[in-house]
Amino acid sequence: MIPATMRRLFNFFALPAAVAAASLAAPLHVAQAQNLFEPVIKVNDQAITRYEIQQRARMLTMFRAPGDPQSLARQQLIEDRLKLDAAESAGLILEEPDVQAGMEEFAGRADMNAEQLIRALEGAGVAEQTFRAFVTSGVTWRELIRARFVPRISVSETDLERARDAVTGQSGVRVLISEIILPVTTPAQAEAAQARARRLSEIDTVSAFSSAARQYSASGTRTRGGRLDWMPITRLPPALRQVVLGLAPGEVSDPLPTENAIALFQLRDIEETEAPEPEYAAIEYAAYYIDGGRSEQALSRAARVKADVDTCDDLYGVAKGQPPEVLDRGSKAPAEIPTDIAMELAKLDPGEVSTALTRSQGQTLVFLMLCGRSPELDGEGPSDEDLTNFIRNQRLESFGDGYLEQLRAEARIIEKE
Repeated sequence: MIPATMRRLFNFFALPAAVAAASLAAPLHVAQAQNLFEPVIKVNDQAITRYEIQQRARMLTMFRAPGDPQSLARQQLIEDRLKLDAAESAGLILEEPDVQAGMEEFAGRADMNAEQLIRALEGAGVAEQTFRAFVTSGVTWRELIRARFVPRISVSETDLERARDAVTGQSGVRVLISEIILPVTTPAQAEAAQARARRLSEIDTVSAFSSAARQYSASGTRTRGGRLDWMPITRLPPALRQVVLGLAPGEVSDPLPTENAIALFQLRDIEETEAPEPEYAAIEYAAYYIDGGRSEQALSRAARVKADVDTCDDLYGVAKGQPPEVLDRGSKAPAEIPTDIAMELAKLDPGEVSTALTRSQGQTLVFLMLCGRSPELDGEGPSDEDLTNFIRNQRLESFGDGYLEQLRAEARIIEKE
């Protein structure tokens, strides 16, 4: 298992899609004259080489981590040195079976085993040791934080009551957001889109974001300046809720890679409602795949299909006689739905259609229809054990973040570039 901050990160992005799209990762330009094994950062007495930064950035690009892969790689590697140094000082040395278990657990999130994920990473130029070092740091830090802080954590009845009130609160939240969707279907396009997304993420006014959406966004909302209507927060993909709720009105999210695109979101307004919106246990949708991407012919075909169908069941007639893979229909938990699909479904009511997405590097148009949403059934709510574990994990994460900041403040960190 990896630290909570990274766990949130990789839960947000669909790892299987990221591995499948490895060929779209933006190339990392390093001048031939540079020595890849030259130390470019020193953390106390430990060096971080240019090669390590390049490798970690390439892996983060595959995992579709938000933000600039190079900057995030440098930050993570500095933190890795601090974490491992602290663990060694505490006498904590991870055994090989623990590392292997951590690698298997991480790979399991992509429905792979460790060997399969390692081969996929190597196919994109990421060495096995890079993935191993990433997991080793995460597992070691988890064990260190548990050993150091678990004895300090206690959960009282008052704590449980507050947590239960928060879970069963009688109010809801809705948000006004705007979006910019930058298409990514080729390596060259990916590099340009990443650079543009970094610039757009620095926008700090609604009018500027709206203007950029009209100019650059590939979403159907571009004609409205990327503006979406009021939306219950429960309709958003679970991890995207955390991103949106972390913004102040006018702020823009970090670039968020999705399948074949990079997305940015701006929070325009947020308000509490008297009646809570339901949480959804499952979302049922259908995706009908049309050859030709966003060509005039494919879009015309999508328009004809839209005119002929009223419900998801009607798509079976449309797909009759075609290969079974052209129609994908199912019901999934919100967290299991790819982010770009989940975001499009959030805009739809049952029976409505989106043709904003593509697959196969832009060569296949996705005719997406929302079939329905299944709300979670009212029950007794989470058990005391569930709430206790949740509170403990939240406090462990807080203790760990504070301890890491302390280690950083006490360290000697020298960056050459």
